[in-house]
Amino acid sequence: MLQYKLIAVVLLVISAITAGWLYLHSEQQDKTTLTLYGNIDIRQVELSFHDLEHIQHIYVQEGEQVSQEQLLAVQDLERFQYAVDIASARLEVQQQVVDQLISGSRPEEIKMAQADVKGAFATFIFAEKELERMKTLAQKKLVSTETVDAARASVGVAREKLKALREQQSLQLIGPRKETILAAQAQLKADDSTLKLAQKIWYDGHLYAPQAGIIQQRMLEPGDMAGAQNPVLTLALVDPVWARVYVSEQYLGQLHSGMAAQIHTDSFPETTYSGWVGYISPTAEFTPKVVETTELRTSLVYQLRVYACNPQNQLRLGMPVTVTIALMQSEQSPEQSCRPQL
Repeated sequence: MLQYKLIAVVLLVISAITAGWLYLHSEQQDKTTLTLYGNIDIRQVELSFHDLEHIQHIYVQEGEQVSQEQLLAVQDLERFQYAVDIASARLEVQQQVVDQLISGSRPEEIKMAQADVKGAFATFIFAEKELERMKTLAQKKLVSTETVDAARASVGVAREKLKALREQQSLQLIGPRKETILAAQAQLKADDSTLKLAQKIWYDGHLYAPQAGIIQQRMLEPGDMAGAQNPVLTLALVDPVWARVYVSEQYLGQLHSGMAAQIHTDSFPETTYSGWVGYISPTAEFTPKVVETTELRTSLVYQLRVYACNPQNQLRLGMPVTVTIALMQSEQSPEQSCRPQL
């Protein structure tokens, strides 16, 4: 009996030692590895046209994967093209006006002005001579006083006409006023902006993918009236993919951007996805209800964005994930490899 009692005591001691070692080992694991829970962040873009017009074509279907800058849909562009043509014609007309003002008077116009001045000068000289002749005849009582007055008036008219033509010749030589040219150039700039606006409206009649992703929903069809308030397509953004998780304040000092992480899902339990900490929120918040942890939900936590390598597109938006981060890592960010570890 004593022998059995000694064996029982030895077994109890061994069990106690083993339990203590396991407890200490688990405590050490808890202190070196951080386990967090969250979801793959849902990122969606509602795509719509800028101006109100009927849809002419939609080139993609729901579930179709698209690349960045891929043409997805187009509106009826007839009215937009008319606006572009009108603005282009107005710009061309105004450009001719500006070019004419800058070029100044043509040589033919200057020569014509000179000829007009010469003709007016000859007319003026003739009128003066005619006045002198009328004065001589009036002294001999051969013409009336009225005739002399008429000749004197003709001289005044010829003088004023010569003066006006000389001023007109000066203007032809000087060219248009600076203010006139500046006003025409300002109108040209306004017409150019009008054309660019019309071209922008025409371009906005085409709907392009802002990023690569998957068409999640097709809300309108060709023939529908679409504008800024009527989304046509919903685009799910799948690159890059990140998990949104939350960490309590006590671990915040042990985390930094670039730390390597491992991501697991229930859908592919045997697959480990490589990842890294890309963002740590600077402000605290209450634990969201979507995070399933054993801690109190009223605890203040900080949001983390853990980027994931997803080469086979197995991580879907909204999928629950478990993220583990080894806390004993250097400040230097490790080189990331986007190949899942099986």
